Amino acid sequence: MTQYLLSVHMVDGEPLPAADVMAKMYADVEAFNEEVKAAGAWVFAGGLHPSDTATTVRVTNGEVLTTDGPFAETKEQLGGFWVIEAADLDAALAWAAKGAAACQGPVEVRPFQDEPEA
Repeated sequence: MTQYLLSVHMVDGEPLPAADVMAKMYADVEAFNEEVKAAGAWVFAGGLHPSDTATTVRVTNGEVLTTDGPFAETKEQLGGFWVIEAADLDAALAWAAKGAAACQGPVEVRPFQDEPEA
């Protein structure tokens, strides 16, 4: 089985949904999480704080530089993710469709690279 990253994207500056809409989204995501776990596809998942809480770390010539804010200067940011195991891309896309419906946002699907053989 291949592991896939299902990343949820958000747009900085967009207003948050109303409390009742947010509560439904949380309930729908929790139901989705339970479905993924029950199917044995769950590896782990997490939601992220807004991008203004990010710190970017770079190392150049052995010198560490930290800067406040996300690496990418863009409004579109990673808001959360799931790591799942799926038989193939089609299965991962099916999970992503359910996740996108639950969190009411776009979900990008990317496979993890295979470990190099020793």
